[in-house]
Amino acid sequence: MVKFKLSAFADEYSPNFDKQLEGLRKNGVEMMEIRGVDGTNIADITTEKAKEIKLKLDKSGIKVSAIGSPLGKIKITDPIEPHLDQLRRVIEIAKILDTKRIRMFSFYMPEGEKPEKYRDEVFKRLEKMLEIAESEGISLCHENEKGIYGDIPERCAEIFEHFGNRLKGVFDHANFLNVGAEPYPYGYELLKKHITYFHIKDAVGNEIYPAGKGDGRIPETIERIKSDFDGEVILTVEPHLFAFIGLDKLENTNEKIKKPFSDSEEAFGVAVNAIKEIIKQ
Repeated sequence: MVKFKLSAFADEYSPNFDKQLEGLRKNGVEMMEIRGVDGTNIADITTEKAKEIKLKLDKSGIKVSAIGSPLGKIKITDPIEPHLDQLRRVIEIAKILDTKRIRMFSFYMPEGEKPEKYRDEVFKRLEKMLEIAESEGISLCHENEKGIYGDIPERCAEIFEHFGNRLKGVFDHANFLNVGAEPYPYGYELLKKHITYFHIKDAVGNEIYPAGKGDGRIPETIERIKSDFDGEVILTVEPHLFAFIGLDKLENTNEKIKKPFSDSEEAFGVAVNAIKEIIKQ
């Protein structure tokens, strides 16, 4: 029996952390993937700030589903040592915020070059990161993202197969659509045994839409999860709507949304309600 739990990138509701907690409560979301806090990336906050955040989380009853870190979002040709130091810092923050998951990526590839050329270097770097995380009891969760080594389902599968169950998967429909890949059923079927949680946003090409309004086949995915998974499945809403969608796109694709979003708070609510409706159906 699957139980869906909603999380969200609340920094898309507001950069202000107190407002983020308010937005989560207002929209009935009990968890957050923490990324931006009072205008600072979660990887760059101080220990004191992390402790302050934890007190506010406890008071509000909001849990942290994962650290939405930028780890792995450097060029494969950039030095890795400073990045490993950042990983150690993010692990410290994860422990303070009481989560065992850190979202990360598999390095940007040089433009115009075949990613396969850098396969061994990608694996070498990921191995170093995994060894550090594992020694601290933390799970690294790889998200598919445009421009990195693991941007298409096949290379994501290659990464997961290489590392076995050591590296977890974050499945993002829209990010696969952004690179011309089919999220469902192809990408899902290829990767489902490696998925630990989902990012929820939809797309038509490079344009981002609420769940179920693009080409990601998110409703079909949710239905399939019910038979393929057991227990708690986290769906993390990543709206990306306020900055990305204009009136013309909304009117052409979704009759229920009659106007552009007036602000990020409205866009956040639309994104959350879209996945809630799909789960309900």
